[in-house]
Amino acid sequence: MFTLVADEPDYLVVNKHAGVNFHVEDGEAGLVASVSETFGYPLFSVHRLDKMTSGLLVLAKSSLAAAQFTALFSERQVGKIYLALSQKKTKKKQGLIKGDMAKSRRGSYKLLTSCQQPALTQFKSHSLLPGMRLFILKPATGKTHQLRVALKSLGAPILGDERYGGGDSDRGYLHAYELSFSWQGQIKHYSCLPTSGQFFQPGLLQQAIVALHEQSLLLLNWPSLNSPRN
Repeated sequence: MFTLVADEPDYLVVNKHAGVNFHVEDGEAGLVASVSETFGYPLFSVHRLDKMTSGLLVLAKSSLAAAQFTALFSERQVGKIYLALSQKKTKKKQGLIKGDMAKSRRGSYKLLTSCQQPALTQFKSHSLLPGMRLFILKPATGKTHQLRVALKSLGAPILGDERYGGGDSDRGYLHAYELSFSWQGQIKHYSCLPTSGQFFQPGLLQQAIVALHEQSLLLLNWPSLNSPRN
C-alpha cells in the first residue's frame, strides 16, 4: 500500500503505491487510515493523489502542521514533479498546458479554452523506449485530474489511463516523483522513483533524469507560466 520515505518531527512522507485508494472505498481502509494504523497515531492529509497515481505524499502529524502545509500548497510554495508515460508523441517537446477545467461525463473532467481560474502545467517530453515517451510534468496548480486531462489535451493520454483514452496496461503510468518546500526555515527535498510497472524501468528512468539534471528536475529551464497555451 505504501513505503515510508521520511519520518520528520511534524510530518511523514510516504510513497503511495499505484491502485491504492486515498480514502475509504467499499469498506476498505484508504491510505491515510492505513498509515495512521501502522504508526499508531492520527495523521492529517494535506494533498492527495488519484487511485492510479503512485508517488510522494505528505501526511501531517498535527492539525497545526496540516494548516501550515495547506497554506504552502494553496500559495504555490511546494515544488512538484511528476513522471508520466505515453505511447503518443506531441508536436512540441515542451510547453505550457493552460485552461479552466470543468466536469464532464461520469466523473471525468475536460480542459476549456477559457482561463479565468486556469489549471497550469509545464511539461517536457523525451523518448524513453521505442514507441514510449517520458513526460516530465510540473504543475503550478493542483486541480482534480489536472495532469491526466492535460496530457489528453495534447493528444498523448497517459498509458493505462483508460478514463482519458490511455488504453489498458498493468497500471496507470503517472508517478509523483519529487517534492520540495521550505519547512521551519529549511529547504526540504524528496524524490522517489516508481517501484511498479512494466514500463517504469528504474534504470532507464534514473539514466534519463540524471542526463537532464543531476540535482533536481525542478531546476530545469521550464517554459514560462506566461507562455501561450499549447
